[in-house]
Amino acid sequence: MKPTVAVFLHHPTCSSDSVNGIIAAMSGMAHLKIFTQHKVAERFFDEVDLVVFPGGDGEATNFRSALKANITDVLGFMQRGGKYLGICMGAYWADAYYFNLLQRTRCVQYIKRPRTDIRSSYGTVASINWQGQDKCMYFYDGPTFVGGSFQTIASYANGDPMAVVQGSVGLIGCHLESQQHWYTKKVMQPHWHDNAHHTLLWQFVAKHLLQTQQMPLF
Repeated sequence: MKPTVAVFLHHPTCSSDSVNGIIAAMSGMAHLKIFTQHKVAERFFDEVDLVVFPGGDGEATNFRSALKANITDVLGFMQRGGKYLGICMGAYWADAYYFNLLQRTRCVQYIKRPRTDIRSSYGTVASINWQGQDKCMYFYDGPTFVGGSFQTIASYANGDPMAVVQGSVGLIGCHLESQQHWYTKKVMQPHWHDNAHHTLLWQFVAKHLLQTQQMPLF
């Protein structure tokens, strides 16, 4: 049976581009439901296995206005054993200032960390070690994670965590859901992953969040 995944859309903070990428990566493996800033139906999360907050453009502090109607519903879902996937902006929102889902772990800007290889906020590719394999992944001012205890799935060039799992929460700093039109700049074109990062995204979800061997992992 396919799991049910609820994806938050609030352009540009949780952008339509990122949501469309998530749909492309997950639609064959899961039933997808989209929700927005408007109040969800009373039983919206009853059959949901995973909630996804994607990336976008803007300030993380837009959280309050974007989620005002549904903060209580999302937190209730998590308290009942739901799973959370945050990508870029959505990863920042797991922090104590927002949903407060983490134990002694903070989400901070990678571009401000010591020995970072990217020092300003713009769309580029970051050098990533994903479970022992070197990759270039789309990056736009994503977070890294400091303090506390978690499982590191991938790291940035300076060794900081890029993708982590802590309990029922999975966080990714780069955009594995990126699509080909994100790579139209000449300097970016050689780094197009031909949807291979979509496979990595679903494997991350299936193995580390939904934790079932019955789900196809490609």
